Amino acid sequence: MTDTIAILTGASRGIGAAMARGLARPGTRLFTLARRDDPSLAEHARAQGAQLEQISVDLSDLQAASRAAERIASALPRDARRYLLINNAGTVQPVASGAELVDGAAIAAAFNLNVSAVMLLTARFLAAVSGLDADRRILNISSGAGRNPNAGWGVYCATKAALDMYTRVVKQEQGPHGARIVALAPGIVDTDMQAAIRASDPESFPALDKFRDFHASGKLAAPASVAARILAYLDRDDFGATEIDDIRNYD
Repeated sequence: MTDTIAILTGASRGIGAAMARGLARPGTRLFTLARRDDPSLAEHARAQGAQLEQISVDLSDLQAASRAAERIASALPRDARRYLLINNAGTVQPVASGAELVDGAAIAAAFNLNVSAVMLLTARFLAAVSGLDADRRILNISSGAGRNPNAGWGVYCATKAALDMYTRVVKQEQGPHGARIVALAPGIVDTDMQAAIRASDPESFPALDKFRDFHASGKLAAPASVAARILAYLDRDDFGATEIDDIRNYD
């Protein structure tokens, strides 16, 4: 019998890569979804005695995302003690002022990855674990940007705000006896996304100097540290009591 089934998106970089390593432990069957496989994760999982299946997929392609979700849902055993879905994949692009947001394909790709793919994966997950006498938890990695506006981040802020509201809706639908769900902001972390932010055009992103200072002054948290705190949060007995949360509330 498998103790834990865990599904993790955005597992090849940053917080996702660190969470994948934390989840790969004995008794766990881990499914990861990312644009590319991670050979070092496969080696780590073998060493830890964890079962791992890596699925290479671009989740901004909704047809591909839907196929991946169906594939995982059909493969889930029904006798695990705990089922986890961690929607971590996301993008900050495109960064531009509202008057400059004219690239429809880029806008659609961001919404697809940050919101629509989450909905598709969550729907398949909920259907697959419905009625099981097991602990079922969904963690959506959100952002303070969904709760506080930042000039130049119209798309990113909008997608994360949408993710927060979607999380609230699912919590209401599931009620006290269904799957538990949380949208969690991870704080400011030293990831490739932060590097992309620092490379933004200052004309499009007025807060650029602040984010460059975060990096220069050592204020960015290490991905491994944040990942460990997120996984500890995921294990909390009161997970889901507060559906919109921030990991910095637990420093």
